[in-house]
Amino acid sequence: MRYAFIITIIVLVQLFSFGAACSLEWWLQPWSTPLLIQNTWIAVFAITNTLLLLSVTKSFANSYRWISAWMMVMHFMMLTALLSSLLYGGFWLLHALGVHTFYDTEVSSIGLRVFALVFFIGLFNYTLYSAYVPVVRELSIKIDKLLTHPLRIAVASDLHLGRLFGNKSIGRLNDIVQRYEADILLMPGDIMDDNTKAFAAYNMAEDLAKLASNLRYGVYATLGNHDLYGHEQPISEALQAAGVQLLNDDVTCLSHRGQPIWLVGRFDNHKRQRVGTTELIKQVTTAEPVILLDHRPSDIMAHSQLPIDLQVSGHTHNGQIFPANFIVKAINRLGYGYEKIGQGHFVVSSGYGFWGIPFRLGSRSEVWLISLSGQPS
Repeated sequence: MRYAFIITIIVLVQLFSFGAACSLEWWLQPWSTPLLIQNTWIAVFAITNTLLLLSVTKSFANSYRWISAWMMVMHFMMLTALLSSLLYGGFWLLHALGVHTFYDTEVSSIGLRVFALVFFIGLFNYTLYSAYVPVVRELSIKIDKLLTHPLRIAVASDLHLGRLFGNKSIGRLNDIVQRYEADILLMPGDIMDDNTKAFAAYNMAEDLAKLASNLRYGVYATLGNHDLYGHEQPISEALQAAGVQLLNDDVTCLSHRGQPIWLVGRFDNHKRQRVGTTELIKQVTTAEPVILLDHRPSDIMAHSQLPIDLQVSGHTHNGQIFPANFIVKAINRLGYGYEKIGQGHFVVSSGYGFWGIPFRLGSRSEVWLISLSGQPS
């Protein structure tokens, strides 16, 4: 399975290289010479395979980011060339139909390349903005259990705290939860970006502790797959020292204005020994509101048959880069967004941070603000 995955990645990056080289050849066409085109193709494939080799051999820390970033650059080249080609085809068709346009072979050729360059730069800026500037998605949910006073829940999954996403982002999250008067912050997994090096180096614990202290009930979290890649213990200790209350196959009961609310947290399924949800549910009073933190949304259908009122998840990033969001939608019952299924309400966030590279296209950095109330029918 592992070798099949590696072979798939190798084939995929070669296809990306082919597409990027074709796109560059089109863009350079007005000024091209056979030697320039030949060197362009050689350069694209040389960069791709050098970065791929460095990534596979793990020649330096975070080498996977470089091949990921280069693949994204190639992806944007192809998107730019595709859009430019569609515009060119549109101008040509209108001209052929006798519709008056500014169509001129030479003018449109240069104009489209200017457009392509501007669009490519704009695409970079937009995807950076989408990765670092979050949107707040507000949602009101009413459950069939007694909860007279609404609980205002902020949900921020997949922070991936590291060198590219750190103190400023924690501070921005602090501003959001205060502005929207959240009672509690739930973080369903992938809090760290694989380890605690950057978390410790940039003293993020201080900002995270400040965030936790500004919430009525503090911060509750579970561990995701990136929190379990060999650094589970130091990540757990660092989070707990910063005031984050971990629910790793555990339950706890809050008293919200005199009314009980149960929180249930699961390990990510990367943890083979994790406890089943049905076993955890046995530890709670199901006649009272139950909220589940589960990093992956893969068990939603099973959970919809259990007395769980609200599940919050992440992991999918809603694909992060278009068109991966369509893949996420195809392989998950609920890969992103909100839906009431069976007995419960389910929210899958695209995440507050990002994985690998700081770009989002077709997805957005976000915080969910859920107002949870209830009245038995």
